[in-house]
Amino acid sequence: MDCTFMHKYIPVAEIVIDEKSTAITEIGRIFAPEHFPLGVFFADDEVDRLALNEWWNRRSIPTSRSGLLEALQTLNIGYTQQLLTKCYGLSLSDQYWICPKDSGLTWDAVNFFDNTFSEDVGNALFGIKSTGKKLDLMSPDNTSDGWLRKKWKIAADKRILVKSGSNPFQQEPQNEKMATEICRRLSIPHVSYDVIWEEELPHSICENFITPQTELVSAHQIALTKEKNEETSVYQHFVDCCDTLGIVDIKIGLDRMLTLDYLIVNEDRHLNNFGAIRNAETLKWIGFAPIFDSGTSLWHDHLTFGHSGKQTPSKPFCDSHTEQIKLVTTFDWLDISALNGVEDVFEQILLSNLRINEERRVFLCQALKHRVKMLLEVMKA
Repeated sequence: MDCTFMHKYIPVAEIVIDEKSTAITEIGRIFAPEHFPLGVFFADDEVDRLALNEWWNRRSIPTSRSGLLEALQTLNIGYTQQLLTKCYGLSLSDQYWICPKDSGLTWDAVNFFDNTFSEDVGNALFGIKSTGKKLDLMSPDNTSDGWLRKKWKIAADKRILVKSGSNPFQQEPQNEKMATEICRRLSIPHVSYDVIWEEELPHSICENFITPQTELVSAHQIALTKEKNEETSVYQHFVDCCDTLGIVDIKIGLDRMLTLDYLIVNEDRHLNNFGAIRNAETLKWIGFAPIFDSGTSLWHDHLTFGHSGKQTPSKPFCDSHTEQIKLVTTFDWLDISALNGVEDVFEQILLSNLRINEERRVFLCQALKHRVKMLLEVMKA
């Protein structure tokens, strides 16, 4: 399939996609090299096709997604990459897409920010069987990452992400709401989450924080812009890459993110669920992205506990939260008294979840209270 690789309105390059494997097999004329995805390196004025394919494949639903096999069977699709071409690679996180040759398609006609989309893929990902009608695969769910079930929907003209929890406690949605409360109290820029119930299970919901003018660039993509040497830590390498790109106030954003993750004992802050935001047309950097995707935290699936989370592993810069919190450059911004009574809010959030009994609920709330005390000791050190 001959296509033009597009960045919103801007033609970036001619490409050829193999319709069976959906791999990018050829790169033709290049029109706007500066608009290629960040981290797709050039050598001798040529695009690294392997790097571009890696970026393209990461755009698809990961194979680790809960319930994926059943969803693919419902959709009559062999593997997730095949869904990419069904929606022209469009996403609600950025402005990249592919325009098939002679199709006459335009950004205004197809983008998911301004146009409606099908919920068939999202329903399949949530185990909802087809009613027999022909499935419409034009959906931003085709380009959503993460291992938990999730789907996009439109409500009151807003793009809303619905995300499930996981067994045995289905606690992640409540954790997202708790992280929202902590961020609100500490004035940390964040995406606000709430909890809804579907099929007697909790789900988190949030509005899309990316607009038709902006896009999220993951820390992973940013880190690919420079070669990392063995002597440089992952943290310092990321900061160096941001400095080179001209992304300002990165350490301020990291300080707040790492502080939140210490408090909630986040186990899964990887390089693809934080980053920076830029203008998709001018490529001007706006700044560190608001905090999002914090559900895999607060001992969400633990049956037994270490001492208030000290033994829980951390990401992305250190293997333990005890070491990672040392990367925070200053706590001058933090009024820890704002967290007084936060455990009581957590209890109220957890009460509606019948999978969490009183014993577990009491432990979780007291453990969170203890994390606040531990952070205070860190600040005094």
